Amino acid sequence: MTLLTHQQLLELKRWNTPTIANGWEQITSHPAHAPVFSRDPVTDYMPQMGPMVGRAVTLIIEPSNPKHREANPNAGDEYRRYVASIPGPKIVVMQDLDAPNYVGSAWGEVNANIHRALGCVGTVVDGCIRDVDEMTAAGFKAIARRLCVSHVYSMPISWGEPVEVFGTKVEPGQLIHADKHGFMAVPAEDEAQLLEAARFMDSNECDTLIAAARDVAGKSTAEVLAQIETAAKAFGSAARTRFGRNGEF
Repeated sequence: MTLLTHQQLLELKRWNTPTIANGWEQITSHPAHAPVFSRDPVTDYMPQMGPMVGRAVTLIIEPSNPKHREANPNAGDEYRRYVASIPGPKIVVMQDLDAPNYVGSAWGEVNANIHRALGCVGTVVDGCIRDVDEMTAAGFKAIARRLCVSHVYSMPISWGEPVEVFGTKVEPGQLIHADKHGFMAVPAEDEAQLLEAARFMDSNECDTLIAAARDVAGKSTAEVLAQIETAAKAFGSAARTRFGRNGEF
């Protein structure tokens, strides 16, 4: 199975997550409503950093339960070695078992800097974060449910296994694209063609429908509608020629 290179992942970062979804629809065998996107509301606490792209390293925590620290005092070291063993760029996808009654955060200034040193660009955490300004200064993006004050007992419980976050299942190593709109967990079989499809569909919009919608000065409503209808047909024709599908128009 062909995976995108680091350089290609950086190019994917040039578009927002909805644009990546537009490209994905053209190449996948999954239905458009397949559970590969975040289903629940998310908050991007660093929207000014733009999208983040990376491979999922997965983690499960339960900050309300002190027994995990007693069960495995070395869990932190073992988890960090797991993170370090995965090629970057990486995104930590974290499931908090305390949902919906969150009490603490595994994320703050220290963990953001540690994970940045290990090749991680950010986290998607179905739970809490804290130290937002300090995490931002570390260059570590966070998408989460909400903020909180304490870390409580945020020890790693398990890692490197499937997790469910924001109503979506994520596999370790899966390609993640995320921004203020939410995230997409790209099916492995669709990864190789994703960049080309996103590029094409973005250009297709600009060349047809967006151009038609902006070129309206001095035209009547009837002329504008006819122009948009012609552009929609051109948009669909280009998608069909390239991918055998119509696109969204």
